[in-house]
Amino acid sequence: MGADSGGPTGAEPRRRTGERRRLRLGILVLVSVVLLGALPLYFGMRTLSRDPVFDTLDELGVPGWATVKTVDNVSGSRWCLQDCRLRERTVDSDRAPEETNRVYEQALRSQGWRPWKVTRCPEQPAKGSYTCWRRDELTLDLWVREPTCTPPPVSGEPAVPPSAPAAPAAGECTGSLVSVKVRNAIDDERTRPQPSTDPSLTGEDPFPTITDDPLNGLTRSPS
Repeated sequence: MGADSGGPTGAEPRRRTGERRRLRLGILVLVSVVLLGALPLYFGMRTLSRDPVFDTLDELGVPGWATVKTVDNVSGSRWCLQDCRLRERTVDSDRAPEETNRVYEQALRSQGWRPWKVTRCPEQPAKGSYTCWRRDELTLDLWVREPTCTPPPVSGEPAVPPSAPAAPAAGECTGSLVSVKVRNAIDDERTRPQPSTDPSLTGEDPFPTITDDPLNGLTRSPS
């Protein structure tokens, strides 16, 4: 009777111990599955959210003084749904525009970018150095100029720059400002045939000949 009463009592702890082990094993398996699925998902979302063109710009290898502060902006669709992707980067440099432009152009050439001589580069007159580049399916606009410096507001006055701001004191406004704009070549209108100014195509002469004769050689018929 003593042996029979002790059997079930010894089996119950073993059964509970086995259940706890299976529970721990199940939790470990569940955590492993979640981690194995979450890590690829995380890196995949990171890859989709981070445009690889910015990684290419990071690899230019310009000196640290030429990339003091970097601000990136992206718009449009990577798959050119409605609007194609436009990548814009603004960089502050500690040195003059001439030296800054030189190191950026050298870095672009070293990464396979080639100067692109095209009309509408720039599309509007721009101060400083404005050059255009191409590499594979991308186009790049590089604009290096002096920084836009606004003097700090005087105490008690609104922080609105006047129409003609006074020149800042020497040493307060140095360095240069760099703008980089990268587009898909297929979405860059400058890669397409430019409109001709041939009057036979446009329907009018954009540069008409002006003469002193308002009738252009025609005589009025007698009434």
